[in-house]
Amino acid sequence: MKFKYLILLVAVLAMSCGPKKGIVTKKKRSSTNKTVVVKERKEEVKTSETNTPVIKENKAPSSVEVYIDLYAEISKNKMRTHKIPASITLAQGILESGVGKGRLAVKANNHFGIKCHGWTGAKIYHDDDRSQECFRKYPKAEMSYEDHSEFLTGRSRYAGLFKLKQDDYKGWARGLRAAGYATDRKYPQKLISLIERYELHKYDDEVLNGTTTKSTRNSTTIIEGTPKGSSKKHTIVKGDTLYSLSRLYKTTVDAIKAKNNLKSNDLTIGQQLIIPN
Repeated sequence: MKFKYLILLVAVLAMSCGPKKGIVTKKKRSSTNKTVVVKERKEEVKTSETNTPVIKENKAPSSVEVYIDLYAEISKNKMRTHKIPASITLAQGILESGVGKGRLAVKANNHFGIKCHGWTGAKIYHDDDRSQECFRKYPKAEMSYEDHSEFLTGRSRYAGLFKLKQDDYKGWARGLRAAGYATDRKYPQKLISLIERYELHKYDDEVLNGTTTKSTRNSTTIIEGTPKGSSKKHTIVKGDTLYSLSRLYKTTVDAIKAKNNLKSNDLTIGQQLIIPN
């Protein structure tokens, strides 16, 4: 029994005297990822001021505006000579001629739908209130304007109109319908609407007050800052003709054709023309 305890004691002593192994803990190497923030540098680029011409694109004029520019001066002249408001003449021309594109205007230069009524000149037949009625035919549109004034001043049924003030376009519009110029009940309202929408009454003021108004029509391209005396450029829009451009820019058809080497009077939409000074 004592022998067993002795052996056990020796064994315990032997274990306690043996080499001690330390516990080695491996340190985990932690790597930190550095986030590099790159700041973009914003630079303000200053554009130097130059004398380069600035080109502004304007909205193309409507067919009504083109018509007004073509015939406003004629209407004003008729107001001076025949005492008919220029606004009424223009509005009637726009309405009766379909802005210069109706059959009577194109084929007969008749801008006011004036029927023959004993007319001894050239004639054209056209469906109106009745089939194939007789209408007057003119060599030039200007002659239609002259005849319109003569027609109103030369007939007694329109005499009451000339008792109205020349700037009373509403009275004139209603009076024309009452005197039998047109059968359309809405004829006065149509004339008044055109006059007020396009401010045609300003032409009456010009004649009565001796003032002038700048043309409402602009070229489709306006170049600012160009040297004085340089040629203008015009981009063709629907309704443009060489004749209308010659009137607009106060030049001649032949001068425009020569400047652009044109062999005919044909124009295409979008075509650019150089307008001579």
